[in-house]
Amino acid sequence: MTVVLVPYGESWAFGVKAMPGARRNAVCGEHDGCLKVAVSQPPEKGKANAAIVDAVAAALGVARRQVAIVAGETKARKKLCVSGIEADELARRLATAIAAEA
Repeated sequence: MTVVLVPYGESWAFGVKAMPGARRNAVCGEHDGCLKVAVSQPPEKGKANAAIVDAVAAALGVARRQVAIVAGETKARKKLCVSGIEADELARRLATAIAAEA
């Protein structure tokens, strides 16, 4: 299965399964159509959310300002939005990031 992209305004959104408290920050695969992202920061005061945005931006090779959490800020399952990139290029970069961790 791959990460499911959905239109979100002029951007593209996808689900993220957050795994705070990990040893390192990294994209660590796909699960049920969502991108799995592990971060070392605790899920308190937005620390894990900031780390998730940083990790996803780095994995996709985009600026941090292009990535935003648009739903699920207090939940393990979140929806992230990426702007300034076409869907096919985003899908390719997501596949590359997932493959790099496999």
